[in-house]
Amino acid sequence: MSVPETITAIATPPGRGGVGIVRVSGPLVPQIMQTLLGKLLEPRQAHYTTFKEADGDVIDEGIALYFPNPHSFTGDDVLELQGHGGPVVMDTLLQRVLQLGARLAEPGEFSKQAFLNDKLDLSQAEAIADLIDCTSQQAAKLAVRSLQGAFSIHIHALVDALTQLRMYVEATLDFPEEDIEVTDKKRLEQGLKDIQQQLDRVFTQAKQGQVMREGMTVVIAGKPNAGKSSLLNYLVGRETAIVTHIPGTTRDVLRENIHIEGVPFHIVDTAGLRESPDTVEKEGIKRAIAAMHQADYLLLIVDGHEQQMDLAIPDEVLQHIPENLAKTVVVNKIDLTDKKPREEKDSLFISAKTGQGMDILQQHLLKLSGYNTQIEGAFMARRRHLEALEIAKNHVKHAKNQFSEHQALELFAEDLRLAQQALCEITGEFSSDDLLGVIFSKFCIGK
Repeated sequence: MSVPETITAIATPPGRGGVGIVRVSGPLVPQIMQTLLGKLLEPRQAHYTTFKEADGDVIDEGIALYFPNPHSFTGDDVLELQGHGGPVVMDTLLQRVLQLGARLAEPGEFSKQAFLNDKLDLSQAEAIADLIDCTSQQAAKLAVRSLQGAFSIHIHALVDALTQLRMYVEATLDFPEEDIEVTDKKRLEQGLKDIQQQLDRVFTQAKQGQVMREGMTVVIAGKPNAGKSSLLNYLVGRETAIVTHIPGTTRDVLRENIHIEGVPFHIVDTAGLRESPDTVEKEGIKRAIAAMHQADYLLLIVDGHEQQMDLAIPDEVLQHIPENLAKTVVVNKIDLTDKKPREEKDSLFISAKTGQGMDILQQHLLKLSGYNTQIEGAFMARRRHLEALEIAKNHVKHAKNQFSEHQALELFAEDLRLAQQALCEITGEFSSDDLLGVIFSKFCIGK
C-alpha cells in the first residue's frame, strides 16, 4: 500500500477574520511541527506559540493543537494552527507548510481521508457538507443527526437483517433434497415483512431529510397581470419584482429562495404567457417555458376578478405548460370579488395583494413538499440515498414474489444480495472511486 501523503489547507472561509486556521494531516505532521514551531506538542493540548519562517522570522503567533493518529478527525496525525485571520497571514503560513513537504488538499480531502480510515462512513461524511451548507435551523438539526450516525444505524440494522435472512436461505440451499418446513416458510415471510416495514420507515424519514436539504422548485406562471409578481413579493417579504397595472412587466425569470417552517422553497416568477409580437417578451416567455420544464411544481395563477364567471385556463396558457408537470390553480385577486379564501380540490383562492389565503397557500406548499412535522427521527439525506433505498425496496418486493409464487430460493437469495448491496452503497461499503470523487469534490476546501 502507498504511504499516505501529508495534506494541508486553510480551513476557514476566505477573507478577513479574527481567527484563521490552517489544517495539516498526514505522516509529516511531527516533522512539520518540529520545524515550524520549534518543538513537539503534547497531544490534545492547546499551546500558545509562534509560527516561524525558514530564517527564524515570526510569521504569526497563535494556538497550535496536535492530534496523533488514530485519535484524530482524519485518522492520521493532525496539526491545527490557529492564527490571526488576515488573508496575507494565512497564505504565508500555508506556503510555509507547503515548503515543509505537505501538498495542498483537494476539496473534501480531509473528510475523504476520515472515510478511508474508517473514522466515519459515507453518509456521515456527506452530512458534514450538508451541515455546512444548511440554510435553516431545522436542516442543521437533521444534518447533525446524520453526522452522529442516526441514518447509518438504520442502514446497518437493515443490512444485518438481510444478512441473517440470506444466511438462513443459503444454508437451506445446501440441502436441496430437504423440503422447506412450514415453520421455515413463516420465518422467511415474517423476516421479509419486517424488512419491508423497516425500509418503508427509513425511506419516509430519509425523504424528510431530502426535502430539508434540497427544497422544492416552484414556478409561478399564468397570463400577464394575473398577479404573479405580487405573489412572489408576498412570499419573499419584500418588493423583489416590479408590479404595475401594465401587462407584461416581467420580461425575465426571477428566482428567490424562501423558507416555510424551515423547509426551503425555490420560487421562480416568470413572464406572462400569451401570444406576443414583441421580441423581448417572446424571449421572456421562452425562458418561462424552460423554467417550467425544470420545476418540481407549478402554481398557475388566474385573475379571479377578470374571470369571475369562468375560471378555465386559456389555451394560450395551457399550450406552454409541460403535460407531466403537477400544478395547482391559484385564483388570485379575490379581494375584488365576493370569493372567500379557501382550498378547493386542485385550486386555491387567495389575494396576493392583501394576504388573504396566503396561510392556506403556504400550508399547501408544505404538503406538496412531503414535509411532515409529525415524523420522528428524521435525518439528513440526499437524492442518491433515496434512490438506493428505492432499489432495495424493489429487490425485497421481488424476493417476496419469488418465494411466495415460485419458491425459487436461488433467485430469492440473489434479490436479497442486491438489496443489501444497494444499502451498502449509502454507507460506502460498496462504492466506486467515481462516486467518491463526485461526492467529495463538492465539499469546501479544508474540510
